Amino acid sequence: MTAAAAAASWLPLSPGERSVAIEVLVQGPLSRADLARRLDLSAGSLTRLTKPLIESGLLVEVPEAGTPGEARQGRPSQPLDVVAESRSFLGFKITEDMVYGVVISLRSDIVARLDRPLTTHDPGEAVDLLARMTAELAARFPTLAGIGIGVGGLVQDRAVVGESPFLKWRDVPLAELVGARTGLPVVVENDFAALVEAETWFGAGRGLDRFVVLTIGAGFGYGLVLGGRRVRYAEENRGFGHHWIIDPNGPLTPGGERGSAVSLLTIPSIRYQIRAATGQDATYEEILARAAEGEPMSVRVLDEAARALGTLVGQIANLVMPQKIVLAGEGVGLMDVAGARVWETLRAHRHPLAAPVALETKVSDFHDWARGAAVLAIQVLVLGAAED
Repeated sequence: MTAAAAAASWLPLSPGERSVAIEVLVQGPLSRADLARRLDLSAGSLTRLTKPLIESGLLVEVPEAGTPGEARQGRPSQPLDVVAESRSFLGFKITEDMVYGVVISLRSDIVARLDRPLTTHDPGEAVDLLARMTAELAARFPTLAGIGIGVGGLVQDRAVVGESPFLKWRDVPLAELVGARTGLPVVVENDFAALVEAETWFGAGRGLDRFVVLTIGAGFGYGLVLGGRRVRYAEENRGFGHHWIIDPNGPLTPGGERGSAVSLLTIPSIRYQIRAATGQDATYEEILARAAEGEPMSVRVLDEAARALGTLVGQIANLVMPQKIVLAGEGVGLMDVAGARVWETLRAHRHPLAAPVALETKVSDFHDWARGAAVLAIQVLVLGAAED
């Protein structure tokens, strides 16, 4: 089956069919009785909804798990599960100088990676690169059914890059351009929004009603999930961390207001502070290593960042009361070097009798961001998950 044929073979799902498919996809194999109970459906309604899903190859009946030789009473149960390998999805994360690509199954497991340098920010040449990478992966995975692309910046209608400060793009119809070159349906989204969706469905937030995702790295990201759904807000694609003031007396850097989350926590700002103080450039990894060895300037800058992170997490915990806060991104190495300061500051910003904050640090790289874009492709292109 060619990639285009794989994409075209999906039947449009009704709202009821979509609910069934999402429940099985996210929760794993479920008996019909469990499905009916979870979705408040009668047995007849469930049968009507599952029949086309089985016929299209999206769901399959699997043997019931149990102890070998265990005696069973009554009619045998055949749980329903998704056919994880029946379709593959391609996810791209575009950075300032690289394109990271992954292929995932319907269960969001990464089955292949492909990275290529981005040597120009010309939109046409970037599309050429994405098309070549897609062709190379489609040769290995002929069941590719769709593409998700994550871009830092403002994305409109999950199709047009309205503004990307890293790529210097404005009003680039990326989904249309890549779709025309590859023959596959394409969804484009802000990279952080896609990451939050992936954590909600398949990651650290799976099954939780209320949690927060924070990322620190080249930029700063904040995502809130309530009722199991990501909360969308107008400024989320415009870098509002530049104006989230943690310490009004904090550092002033080119990337944000004085003492903002961006100025205190992002990798470019931390590197800028070291360069301004010492006249020497250093990578983030070098700064972490020097701080671990006790070098005074690196210790001072990272200590300030750690206190900012502890303050930030405490503020979020006090206001949102999440079940979990997930910390991810390329900058999480801060926790290895100055984690004690983060926790000390966090406790200082909480009531002594408050419940402990469930802060989970997730070591991640750009392939996780690409996976988020691919998961979004599953949501939108296969299951028709509405943006609202």
